[in-house]
Amino acid sequence: MACVLMPLPSGDFDPTEAAVTWRVCSARGHKITFATPGGVPAAADDMMLTGRGLDPWGFVPGLDRIRLIGLLMRADSAGRDAYAAMRRDPAYSQPRRWREVSEKDFDGLILPGGHRARGMREYLESSLLQDLVVAFFRADKAVGAICHGVLLLARSIDPLTGRSVLWGRKTTALTWSMERLAGGVGRITRWWDPSYYRTYPDEPGEVEGYRSVEAEVKRALAVSSDFQDVSVTDPDRQLKLSGLRRDRIDDARPAFVVRDRNYVSARWPGDAHTFAKVFANVLEAACR
Repeated sequence: MACVLMPLPSGDFDPTEAAVTWRVCSARGHKITFATPGGVPAAADDMMLTGRGLDPWGFVPGLDRIRLIGLLMRADSAGRDAYAAMRRDPAYSQPRRWREVSEKDFDGLILPGGHRARGMREYLESSLLQDLVVAFFRADKAVGAICHGVLLLARSIDPLTGRSVLWGRKTTALTWSMERLAGGVGRITRWWDPSYYRTYPDEPGEVEGYRSVEAEVKRALAVSSDFQDVSVTDPDRQLKLSGLRRDRIDDARPAFVVRDRNYVSARWPGDAHTFAKVFANVLEAACR
């Protein structure tokens, strides 16, 4: 059994990326320890769980219960079921504080994502977590990051090199094509809050997508081509790029996951089962 740390923000993380990974790794016999800023149980993005607030009338109390687009955009049944199970885990209800955890106590690190700025920015901008990430990479332990979790790695600068821990690594993350599509939908369906799907909206005068996850991650890499996306020769390319199908524990066709040594990355909740399986493989090989 390996011991794995999963830091979470106080709220607004993606339920699927965290809970499916927890479920897969726990089923393999690994112990997951959670950590939050104040040692209080975290809460996932409620809109990703319920779908309420994702339709054009979602700002109206009562009417927000009528969900059409919201049912399509929220976490699927596998993600919601995994989140409900994760919340029943005693470890989830008794998290450590970010400042109390140390790389030396764990065999691996998992960084889920999430896009809602209200809660995710404290996570993505935390110097405590960035220092922790550097320690895990220096120790060459298993690290897994999915979606916006990769952005935290991109911002984790090793003071010995002055470069991101992703320098010289191949990685994927939430792609600009996916973020742009979700952002476009959000500008229509959440017209009163058009930046819901853009954690860091572009500033005036910046080219479109400058503050996207893909663009910022690429700026942290040795060469931009180290950012990986689905190959044009992949037989399941359309399935992986559609954003309409999510993987399952026994169906990896819709997923896209990149492994570089002891580091594993993925794009979005639709990759979560495969991401967790590959991470568990890396973790187990590193612990032999």
